[in-house]
Amino acid sequence: MNFMLDLAVVSPEPRIEYRDKLLLTGSCFTEHIGNSLANLKFNTLQNPNGILFDPRSVAYSLISYIQNRPYNTEDLFYLNELWHSWQHHSIFSNIDKNECVQKINNSQQKAHEFLKQADWLIVTLGSSFSYHVNETTLSYKGGVANCHRAPAQWFNKQMMTIEEINVIMDNCIHQLFQFNSSLKIIFTVSPVRHIRDGLTENNRSKGRLIEVVHHLVNKFDRIHYFPAYELVIDVLRDHRFYDIDLVHPNYQATQFVLDKFMQYFVSDESQKLAEEVQKIMTARKHKPFQPETEAHKKFLRSNYDKTLAIQKKYPYLSLKEELEYFSVG
Repeated sequence: MNFMLDLAVVSPEPRIEYRDKLLLTGSCFTEHIGNSLANLKFNTLQNPNGILFDPRSVAYSLISYIQNRPYNTEDLFYLNELWHSWQHHSIFSNIDKNECVQKINNSQQKAHEFLKQADWLIVTLGSSFSYHVNETTLSYKGGVANCHRAPAQWFNKQMMTIEEINVIMDNCIHQLFQFNSSLKIIFTVSPVRHIRDGLTENNRSKGRLIEVVHHLVNKFDRIHYFPAYELVIDVLRDHRFYDIDLVHPNYQATQFVLDKFMQYFVSDESQKLAEEVQKIMTARKHKPFQPETEAHKKFLRSNYDKTLAIQKKYPYLSLKEELEYFSVG
């Protein structure tokens, strides 16, 4: 008896290799994918603006990387004892406006250089809802990536239409392909429910994202769709796969999605290498009760030899920290 719906996942051709450079951007689910790939020692750069949810913010950030647009203190605003950027997550906020700008521009420069040589761009869209500043006392007027807990009356909230999303993303993609002619793009829609918008509104919001993404996949042969949303909502399809807030997929659901990503979007050879790297990462996390014993030193030496062998065979992997850790033995 089958207790799950079957979902046909279409693999890109070619698939992701360990040698590839991967830029990831978008919603919080981006970080689940990005952290997993980074832990497996894939060459990644993740969310240079911090977490972004709506298509306007994602497209704006990507175009800013292409242009390597510098920010200055006039782009910031002061609220609750911190300087913030409307286009960046609160992780960039700072009590010192100059340090805030410096951190933003350092990330901007890194993203520009990385995107120029990236093989893959992975974009996770979270919501069709977009926020725009309407507060007359503020010098800035326009869309924002993060509200930074500013008063709700400062903003107009709107659900972007399919046409609006399509125009914004289509323009962004044309600029991306002009900037990096070898870039390939993977779109996915976050399975995280935005229930504060309302369940019906959340479904409408996700539906618009899915419609636009599939339009883009059909239009460009270098754009692919990974169905993270469908894997959680339609295949797992049970509240036991959500965290206590019933909004965020829990560890089991996230791991299920990541396993499918590796299976269908990463090459067979790189999947096998990932299994070997995972063994090294697991050993690296081992916490000995008696680190001075000969048994633990033997454990370290054994894993040092295994790590060194992988490093020599695949010199593009970054295993320096692991080699240093195991060399204690």
